[in-house]
Amino acid sequence: MVHTEVSDVLVAGAGPVGLTAAAELRRRGVACRIVDRLPARLPFAKAVGIQPRTLEIWDRMGLVRAALDAAVPMRGQLIYVNGAEQARLDLVLPPEVPYGFAALPQYETERILEEFLARFGTRIERGTELLSFTQDADGVSSRLLSSSGTEEEVRSRFLVGCDGAHSVVRKTLGLTFEGGAFPEEYMLADVEVDWDLPPGYGVRAMHHDAEGAVDDVLVCIPLPGPGRYRMSMLVPPELSTARRTEGADQDGVAHGLEGGRAPALPHIQAVLDRLSPQPTTASAMRWSSVFRISHRLVDRYADGRVFVAGDAAHIHPPTGAQGMNTGIQDAYNLAWKLALATGGSAHPQLLASYDAERRPIGEEVVGRTVRHATEGIQADPTDPATLMLREAQLLVGYRGSPIVGRPHPDGDGAGPQPGDRAPDCGGLTGEIAAYPLRLYDLLRDRGHVLLLYGNGPPGDGLDELAAAARELSHGQTEPCVVLAEGAPANGTRLPVYRDGRGEFARAYGAQDPTGFVVRPDGYLGTRLCPPTTQELAAHLACVFRS
Repeated sequence: MVHTEVSDVLVAGAGPVGLTAAAELRRRGVACRIVDRLPARLPFAKAVGIQPRTLEIWDRMGLVRAALDAAVPMRGQLIYVNGAEQARLDLVLPPEVPYGFAALPQYETERILEEFLARFGTRIERGTELLSFTQDADGVSSRLLSSSGTEEEVRSRFLVGCDGAHSVVRKTLGLTFEGGAFPEEYMLADVEVDWDLPPGYGVRAMHHDAEGAVDDVLVCIPLPGPGRYRMSMLVPPELSTARRTEGADQDGVAHGLEGGRAPALPHIQAVLDRLSPQPTTASAMRWSSVFRISHRLVDRYADGRVFVAGDAAHIHPPTGAQGMNTGIQDAYNLAWKLALATGGSAHPQLLASYDAERRPIGEEVVGRTVRHATEGIQADPTDPATLMLREAQLLVGYRGSPIVGRPHPDGDGAGPQPGDRAPDCGGLTGEIAAYPLRLYDLLRDRGHVLLLYGNGPPGDGLDELAAAARELSHGQTEPCVVLAEGAPANGTRLPVYRDGRGEFARAYGAQDPTGFVVRPDGYLGTRLCPPTTQELAAHLACVFRS
């Protein structure tokens, strides 16, 4: 067996979740290896929905432009029952939200993340399987098997399991994975059709039997390319894998793509003939498969120095394209914390906040997607605007987390609270650039940011706060001043931007001098009104070592 030197983090699994973790770690200077048992990227359009919140994360990382160039917009969904149009759902978000919904084949998502990771000199070690691992107080020892048959022992400070629904990491840790499976089997296919339905709209076509129950369904998600869709539909009896796969998985998790006979174009055409809202012909099939759906959640997201993320931690119906996007957020939440831990500046309990913050999110997503899959999204009692924000994952938040501050006494009326997503806004102008900036332009490619809002002269107090933030965070916090229009800018050495259109003050509920600590993942760590060194120090002490 070959023994290798210590790495900071070993990531098992090179899907979108593992690639996000590795890319963010490398972007922050962490020594990281990423391995995957597959010899090459799979050319399958599996997870295709990209939520606005994921695009915001990619903006913060600096790779959103590549995704926007490759994706197509998701404008809404057309719903048909027994051939008649029943509803048209438009995916509309408030104007201050910087990105809309998008569709992108999973292999394109992985390509973009892989190319971004390569900028930092790290490539996926393909054909390399994680066999086992043990951990102790100082690190993790992992056994890897390469495609050539060579075994290697890798020593790392941390291990991140992004290795899917049948995760070796999860099983080795002995985490429970409670839940169940849906009895239905589905076909997936990536095809082109010649209908003239509005571009950018998904299609959900159902047939109701005499009692009103759904007995046939077709779901189509647009993909890049003329008339191209990722379609899902019920499996005909001759393709059913249930008998052959029942009990075949040693872990009992029936989820994901199945082996055996793949659907052919005539199988897809037969469903279109029954359910398509317009007569159409399917062609140019790039890929097809049978797949099963389960819903499960681990009992904890971490054990010592080992973590699970994405499908290794939670699986659920694909309703609303929540799965991959939730996993990407898992990875991003964990990566910035691991970066501080490996750099020696993290509070000893910082890594424990990963489970505290992300497991409740996973539990909510599993419950909601199962409910929507069985009752329909229309059964959700939430008002349409809130429903849309939730589906966009813009309402994900961490209020009550052990590493965020207390809510403002005025509550929600005071703007975003600690643990909430930091909203974007426009109209910020500097002293040199002749064009207005978005707030997300100021946050991009940074770690913690201390935003100091004022409507009067900055004075020496802000410089003192900024110096304290830098010192207490071991240089990990960058300060920035946002001044109301007309407020004098003299008296500070900090970067100053003007809230020329008042958008920042409105979005953040800031009237008096206020400080906001924005975390690396774009959530508010605390809100300080008025900003004082004492309160700032109390918050940073929860995140950084003293």
